[in-house]
Amino acid sequence: MSVTYPRGFAAAATTAGLKPSGTPDLALVHNTGESDAVAAVYTSNRCRANPVLWSQQASADGRARAVVLNSGGANCYTGSFGFETTHATAERTAELLDIDALDVLVCSTGLIGVGGQDFRDRILAGLPALAETAQAAPAGGEAAARAIMTTDTVPKTVEREGTAYRIGGMAKGAGMLAPGLATMLVVLTTDAVLDASELDAALRTATARSFDRLDTDGCMSTNDTVILMSSGASGHRADTGEFTALLTEACEDLTHQLHIDAEGAGHDIVITTRGAFSEEQALEVSRAVGRSNLFKAAVFGEDPNWGRVVAQVGITSAQFEPDAIDVTFNGVPVCVASSPGADPSEVLFDRRVVVEIDLHAGTAEGTILTSDLTHDYVEENSAYST
Repeated sequence: MSVTYPRGFAAAATTAGLKPSGTPDLALVHNTGESDAVAAVYTSNRCRANPVLWSQQASADGRARAVVLNSGGANCYTGSFGFETTHATAERTAELLDIDALDVLVCSTGLIGVGGQDFRDRILAGLPALAETAQAAPAGGEAAARAIMTTDTVPKTVEREGTAYRIGGMAKGAGMLAPGLATMLVVLTTDAVLDASELDAALRTATARSFDRLDTDGCMSTNDTVILMSSGASGHRADTGEFTALLTEACEDLTHQLHIDAEGAGHDIVITTRGAFSEEQALEVSRAVGRSNLFKAAVFGEDPNWGRVVAQVGITSAQFEPDAIDVTFNGVPVCVASSPGADPSEVLFDRRVVVEIDLHAGTAEGTILTSDLTHDYVEENSAYST
């Protein structure tokens, strides 16, 4: 049921003709409950798409009733015309749902530079059927999750049950997965009674522990958005601590689904740095290793080349002694005290690869999820726009 698992939400999908494949490409999530509280986090990329610019303004008051999402075009760097398209999308949706345009958030995903007249016409033409479907058959969460897919091979959804309330969610993303408060497009819903400030605090905690730890290719999108809406339809005022923990669990679930569906990946890599002076430094080290093309290529070739790990540790600002670094691949200590350890041939490779780094400089740790660098990834992204 995805985003419609919590009470007080309707969702739908339709085909507007934005994708050459002819598959559904326009989705709607409508909050029909008493509460219109919302929180959102957006890409920290300074080059931001028109929907992000609009939604940042619209969500600033902590209120929203609907989210319209399209795949098949990012509507990014399409000039003032593109921003007007986003505005027109919100206006038309508001008319159809009898709500205010500033209570409509807009998300787009696809190729940067796509958002011309035909793009606008197709979206506006598809909105009436979208709204009608959401009102007539509101349990369209799974269909909405499919409509926002681009290079994803499967839809990503989640459901969680709290104390007298529910959380639901959907996400898309398979490439350009690097953090900046949020990554990819995500819509989360809950029927818990919480105000906008409580939603915001919970969401920022959850994204910091989940989506911000996913860094498959070091490339940050211009359209990244994570939205959390509350309908209040359960009538239950949730404990903020319990809610935050459950929301974090839901976001971690979606993060895992995004991780294993990363474009062209042959190995799902988990990099944990331990013994760091602080969690921030641990994450810096794990991220530096995860973004190394040499390291990624080594994992693709199933070569536990710990030298490439140590070299990346050395470019960070983390506190450590250069002669006291340990590295293990899938539990095998191939590097001990910055010297050769066990025979690398002992390392057994599977789809999941766990790399652990111990700096022996403190008690903090931090984990980053990444992927290997494959022929399929290069091939897919070498012809994305053609």
